[in-house]
Amino acid sequence: MDTPLHTVAVVGLGTMGTGIAEVLTRAGREVVGIDISEEAARRAVASLEASTARAVRRGRITEEERADTLARFRTYPDLRAAADAELVIEVVSESFETKQQVFHELDAVVRPTAVLATGTNALSVTRLAAESRHPERVLGMHFFNPAPAMKLVEVVSSVLTAPAAVDAVTALARELGKEPVAVGDRPGFVADGLLFGYLNQAAAMYEAKYASREDIDAAMRLGCGLPMGPLALLDLIGVDTARTVLDAMYAASRDRLHAPAPILKQLSEAGLTGRKAGRGFYTYAAPGTPDVVPDALTPGPEAAGEAPGREIRSVGVAGSGTMASGIAEVFARSGYDVVIAGRSPEKAEGAKARIGASLARSVDRGRMTAAAREEALARITPAGSLDALAEVDLAVEAVAEDLEVKRQLFATLDKVCRQGAVLATTTSSLPVVACARATSRPEDVIGMHFFNPAPAMKLVEVVRTVLTADDVHATVRAVTAGIGKHPVDCGDRAGFIVNALLFPYLNNAIKMVEQHYATVDDIDAAIKLGAGYPMGPFELLDVVGLDVSLAIEKVLHREFRDPGLAPAPLLEHLVAAGCLGRKTGRGFREYARR
Repeated sequence: MDTPLHTVAVVGLGTMGTGIAEVLTRAGREVVGIDISEEAARRAVASLEASTARAVRRGRITEEERADTLARFRTYPDLRAAADAELVIEVVSESFETKQQVFHELDAVVRPTAVLATGTNALSVTRLAAESRHPERVLGMHFFNPAPAMKLVEVVSSVLTAPAAVDAVTALARELGKEPVAVGDRPGFVADGLLFGYLNQAAAMYEAKYASREDIDAAMRLGCGLPMGPLALLDLIGVDTARTVLDAMYAASRDRLHAPAPILKQLSEAGLTGRKAGRGFYTYAAPGTPDVVPDALTPGPEAAGEAPGREIRSVGVAGSGTMASGIAEVFARSGYDVVIAGRSPEKAEGAKARIGASLARSVDRGRMTAAAREEALARITPAGSLDALAEVDLAVEAVAEDLEVKRQLFATLDKVCRQGAVLATTTSSLPVVACARATSRPEDVIGMHFFNPAPAMKLVEVVRTVLTADDVHATVRAVTAGIGKHPVDCGDRAGFIVNALLFPYLNNAIKMVEQHYATVDDIDAAIKLGAGYPMGPFELLDVVGLDVSLAIEKVLHREFRDPGLAPAPLLEHLVAAGCLGRKTGRGFREYARR
């Protein structure tokens, strides 16, 4: 099967097929585009004409090169046009019967040495191969949308695939400027196998009315740096497509986390399949456009129905570590008088010194003036006792993530802080109501979950308990917005929004490695290149700390009692061995000691 794969047929000229055809044509391949729809073929040609015209305008190619590129792309309505292709890439609808029919017809048309690739991301490559006349030449070639921009191609082998076929398409992917990742045949492969479980959990979270669609999406964009929120991404992918992928994943894994959330079925059967239909989780200006328009679920003005908040002029921060220092810096830069209370005067002074160094870096980078730095520092008063928080309007706890430590601290704040002060915890996974019940005024207690580093991260999860007063909630939302952060509302349950969606995804990545399905490097590459995430799951785990990740995963498992949330044994073993990530020099990777 030694072939340069010079002539390639692309079967199905929808969005993905058109994108793949463009990538191949611009890379010098002769491309045969096949679609029974004349309209689809016309759109594919028009798309290539438009993209190459843009390339000429931007000076990336000449007019002559554009003409050559367009000449290499020809469209036909019949599979017989694939007779001379050395590679056929099928990207028809995600239906096994449809794909099976295409492969059956191709068997009668193409030469015996031709490679047949399916673009499926959920269906069994092995089943398609087994029913083919030459199963050894069938494999998966999973591009990501939009194909011209996304760098990842998952090359999927079945137990029947010849190594020569894998080598040929792997070499082609590299020539196309893509990053090929070799994977075995299971629904979702690497990138979608991790991504769709996360998307499903987000859909279930929304369906349970735990948080609004806007808050869920904002939380994941701002808290994790993701290019899109999960519900907006479901609309882009297609709600029906997501349901199909999840059905296939659940059939293989029987993991309840892969069982499609009922809302996906409801939206699909109502024809509300996302952007392509003009409506899914969101409503769009027109089918196929990305422009979201207000609908009945769009939040109204902030003040509508909201109780008036309390006046906040001074803020106390209990704690002197990294998070406490960062939060104090944020408030001081926003004009608040801040008291930072450490366990000793020395610790509090150390926290102020760290803030001073952070502000100096901002001055060096031109983000603030030297005068503004001095003004912010002058607003910070270090103290060695919680008694210094007696007159603050808002007290923010930022101590160790230990429930008993936090409860003791809140009991002290209850005695120290004036009546009417708002008491906030920055916990990321512990029950806020447990902190509230340690006081005689649980209605004044709320969660304010900042993200690290607090000066840079824009998200704050505002966590109200069943006891939190309306005016306390209104106060914290207003204060959060006033310090330049984005507040998202959520209830008091383990993980809130971000961690409840993030850590099961990280845990599932570890399980993939445990099962020897893919390597740490391949999984990280697949997620960064296929999903556009800023970090792969193992990079992120090593940064967060494996001990922290294990603790959060245990909290989620304890709260929701779902077997799929049980911490991966490999994570527990690494933590037991003291391999905690970057901070110890070894986690899923090894790091140079500083």
